[in-house]
Amino acid sequence: MKFAKSAVLVIMVSLVATFAARAQTTATQEVTALLREFISAAGSGDRAIFDKFFADDVIYTRASGVVITKASIMEGLGKPAPSAEGKSSYSAEDITVHEYGDTMIVAFRLEGKTEHADGNVETAHYRNTGTFLRRNGRWQAVAWQATKISDPKKPQ
Repeated sequence: MKFAKSAVLVIMVSLVATFAARAQTTATQEVTALLREFISAAGSGDRAIFDKFFADDVIYTRASGVVITKASIMEGLGKPAPSAEGKSSYSAEDITVHEYGDTMIVAFRLEGKTEHADGNVETAHYRNTGTFLRRNGRWQAVAWQATKISDPKKPQ
């Protein structure tokens, strides 16, 4: 009888662990998909994707050290970019996600490319760290930190 109780207990613990691991995997996949969607669309200045990605109360620290709000981010999207700035595109590499219930910490290497009217392409690399919170079933970034990589050829 003791063996049967122990076996049932082991099975129950295994099932709980399996379902918890699946839930973590799903949440991690959701945040990673949100990040990739945002990064791929960020160069277009699409207000809807910025609104979806950043929480209203986000604290964003730019690579320059300046702290901005979502209102500042959205305001910047409304301004036409000078033609000299060129067209920008971004990609995320080396994505690491740590899950803590309804909170996710994401760290990754961002590569930004800007193609100027004269054909020159400028490439910049950053390390970004973001904190996502799930509110009302929706993931959004509540904190963001960008750090420019001064020498992208060095191991990061």
